Amino acid sequence: MRVGGAVASALVVVGVSFAPGATAAGVQSEQWYLGPMQAEKMWKTSTGEGIKVAVIDTGVDLDTPSLEGQVLAGEVPKHLAYGATDDYEGHGTTMAELIAGTGKGGGIQGLAPGAEIVPYRVALGGLLNAKDEKLAPTPMEAIKAVADSDVRIISMSIGSPAYEPEFEAAVEYAASKGKMLIAAVGNEGRDSGYIGYPAAYPYVIGVSSIDDKSRISDFAQSGRYVDLVAPGENIPGYCDGNLDEYCHHLQGTSAATAITSAAAALIWSAHPDWTANQVTRALIDTAGRKWPKDKPTATAGYGTIRPRSVLADPDYDAGEPYSDPLRKENTQEGEKLVTEIPPASASASAKPSAGATAASQGAEGPSKDKQAAAGSDDDAKTVASDASSGSSSSLWITLGAAAAVVVIGGGAFAVLRARRAN
Repeated sequence: MRVGGAVASALVVVGVSFAPGATAAGVQSEQWYLGPMQAEKMWKTSTGEGIKVAVIDTGVDLDTPSLEGQVLAGEVPKHLAYGATDDYEGHGTTMAELIAGTGKGGGIQGLAPGAEIVPYRVALGGLLNAKDEKLAPTPMEAIKAVADSDVRIISMSIGSPAYEPEFEAAVEYAASKGKMLIAAVGNEGRDSGYIGYPAAYPYVIGVSSIDDKSRISDFAQSGRYVDLVAPGENIPGYCDGNLDEYCHHLQGTSAATAITSAAAALIWSAHPDWTANQVTRALIDTAGRKWPKDKPTATAGYGTIRPRSVLADPDYDAGEPYSDPLRKENTQEGEKLVTEIPPASASASAKPSAGATAASQGAEGPSKDKQAAAGSDDDAKTVASDASSGSSSSLWITLGAAAAVVVIGGGAFAVLRARRAN
């Protein structure tokens, strides 16, 4: 594995059960969040048109009907395009459909069906054979390439157990180019005490998961770098790389990340002159929560995404274009936070103990119960609130001590762990 130029590490398959056999006709009926989020109303204002989203994952299949005409494979630099449209797990294609699927052929309906996908199949350490692993770009190479393109959003349903200086440098470079980076926080549970990389790097929006009752998912990791939550349970997705059927009840922060990336695309499409900071601020300002905005929780961050609140408010002020809304998280008194590199023995297959990682995340979050994280009993429905008010994986791929992880719902591919010091 070449992540950060480090030593290869095998991926761990997470045994989360899911039920295969979802018929195409029934897939969209399983996307329970589209109604509460009032997707149809949002699409009258924005579909994500004009926004390109890079999906850094296991590849994106061009032939799935829901993505016909949505995937810009030709925009991947040739030296990084190996296998970009050959999805060997089905994870990357599922993420792409959750973002920009049109629903054609009874497929998954993306939240931003007007957006376009630029696919990158990256080396994830253990899922590919030796030849493919060597030819596939690293996540860092993909991020740097996206930074130099006109793609606006980088969606990463992947994670790693270790801090990598080269990875952080790639993230910072992309951020300096005005890109919005969104990543899954991980599926190891709230008591794991750490957040996976790249979600834990500065300038990356870390996304956790909620279920259809707006409760924080038990599997979602918690800590300082959780910024937003989005639907991540009971989501349909491809069962495997054959892409011949969908599975039921997938769960993971992976899917939540894709849906958050789609929400960002909707907002940016409606306000194409905004910067990444302004789109991020809009998501934070309008998130569903029952606690002060300036006191994000370790389980739910700033709350549940509600893009319609932005789209429905013509007077919304997105603030200063070059003021980072996550400055306190990304810096400390103007200085970059110090990172902590796990011991060399860390691997994707060895789970760090809660004691070993709790200090890096702070103690305030894991002690909060599921409902408290999502809001009070009166406002637990942070996603459904738009519908009621009338107003505004477990799949994931580990990047390792040099291994990458993909996070999707219900059927896990591999788990990725990471930590970062406060």
